[in-house]
Amino acid sequence: MGVISIEKVDHLYWLGRYTERVYTTLRIFFHIYDRLIEQPEGLYAEYCERLNIPDIYSSNRQFVQSYLFGEDNPDSVLLNMKRAYDNAVVLRDELSTTVLSYVQLALDTFESCRKTTAPLLELQQVLDDLLAFWGSADDYVEDEDCRNIMKCGKYVERLDLCIRMDYHAKYLEREYRKLCNRIGRTNLNYREENLKRLEDILIHESDPVKYRQEALCCLGGLFQ
Repeated sequence: MGVISIEKVDHLYWLGRYTERVYTTLRIFFHIYDRLIEQPEGLYAEYCERLNIPDIYSSNRQFVQSYLFGEDNPDSVLLNMKRAYDNAVVLRDELSTTVLSYVQLALDTFESCRKTTAPLLELQQVLDDLLAFWGSADDYVEDEDCRNIMKCGKYVERLDLCIRMDYHAKYLEREYRKLCNRIGRTNLNYREENLKRLEDILIHESDPVKYRQEALCCLGGLFQ
């Protein structure tokens, strides 16, 4: 990877994954929030199963609070935002202060949302901050390898979540091709057989949902 150390590669990849995890899970959460508040208890159980996270919740409202903001919940969106920030901080020289500032803004906004009873409006600002982060990364991150490694992480995470949530096959194919494009621009070591099987499932299988778990395994082992 030229002058990029293995440690920095890891931080870049996981910065891409964690920022995308926050962005996509919040977008999904916006669609289910009203149902969680207004409909019968336990609607979160299927969501937890899809994302392969423990169902440790006692009510719809407790799920909303803990899943979004739980400091002691390792699967909370807030802790994933903090993980993104932790990876970004050690990459200050690669990212620039401008790019890092948007991760800081997203985290600050997220933490301030804990004080509200209806956080969706404020959480929209987190999405805007993360979009600004990616836009500024394209402008201010000078090293193309750094940008491409981050975007490999971004598209791996997006595909993972969208496969779990049974997104439309055309959408999955589009995101798969974005991932392939980024991998092709890096020197990252990856398992070609995993990428090929992922293509077979997402593009050529008539019922990709049937092979959901296999697709997730291929994706999870792509860079191992």
